[in-house]
Amino acid sequence: MKLNIVCIPGDGIGPEIVTEAKKVLNKVAETGGHEMVFTDILMGGASIDVHGVPLTDEAIETAKVADAVLMGSIGGDTNTSPWYKLPPEKRPEAGLLKIRKSLGLFANLRPAILYPELRGACPLKEEISVKGFDMLIMRELTGGLYFGERHTVEKDGQKVATDTLTYSEAEIRRIAIKGFEIAMKRRRKVTSVDKANVLDSSRLWRAVVNEVAKDFPEVTLEHMLVDNCAMQLVKDPSQFDVILTENMFGDILSDEASMVTGSIGMLASASLNDTKFGLYEPSHGSAPDIAGKDLANPIATILSAAMMLRYSFDLDKEADAIESAVDKVLKDGYRTGDIMSEGCRKVGCREMGDLIAERI
Repeated sequence: MKLNIVCIPGDGIGPEIVTEAKKVLNKVAETGGHEMVFTDILMGGASIDVHGVPLTDEAIETAKVADAVLMGSIGGDTNTSPWYKLPPEKRPEAGLLKIRKSLGLFANLRPAILYPELRGACPLKEEISVKGFDMLIMRELTGGLYFGERHTVEKDGQKVATDTLTYSEAEIRRIAIKGFEIAMKRRRKVTSVDKANVLDSSRLWRAVVNEVAKDFPEVTLEHMLVDNCAMQLVKDPSQFDVILTENMFGDILSDEASMVTGSIGMLASASLNDTKFGLYEPSHGSAPDIAGKDLANPIATILSAAMMLRYSFDLDKEADAIESAVDKVLKDGYRTGDIMSEGCRKVGCREMGDLIAERI
């Protein structure tokens, strides 16, 4: 298979971690008989330095004709970088918002996995962490409270602010379908999270999810109120497979889930549209303080590349090979500085990429 992939190295450690992900993908191509075609585009501060804007229309058009996008990280030090003296619409992060909108990316996927070798970093009690967990939070990304009408007015001598939470059946149905499709690639369980005991939008959410579930009889569906889900994530995260939820709830729950893994340097993510197209990126930032020092952890980006193979190309075997290679490297005791523990061997970004590629 020929895979046409647009890469956004971005800023800070971005170019380093994307280089290692490419290295691993090329090894997968070599062993699996595939052809990887990489095209780099600029976004974020790197684009501002060259073009004066965080993302050009030409870069968007290049991304649109690709099969998928693999991104490193964007942005810099908000206190010292000249990028943050620009108007908000010209700062690095504006490029990310623009590309999400331009590519119609409405489904955000955030895996949270606790590797046995990294259980010591988990903040939960040992009797909880010993069971491990492997969940995926699917967050609706373009609707809900963050995109509803809002205004602030003065009433009876004081300011009153209003934010509107709106969802249509179509918006709910398309994210629900994605959630069930991805559950079919995992352990076939969906936990739909809402606040249906209070909110009309959640009652509609629950009704539409129930309709979609009828088309996926192999998948077990349960409903859970968001406050209970927040508690269950720290009480017994092993119970979850796919958590399906709306924008604001997903924003909060995905951060909670990432915290219980103990290391953000291990967390991949994806944003999908209504086709197989997706943008894949690590959940962490650009870490400008360690950029260019061969200290970055490339694993989150490499695991994002595995997600790309699984969800945009249906190459499950190749995705499994990458995830297995990461697991083997951790079992062999290799660590970058952010996940280093006693008795392990510390390696840099490039060597970590080499070690994972060797195990493909």
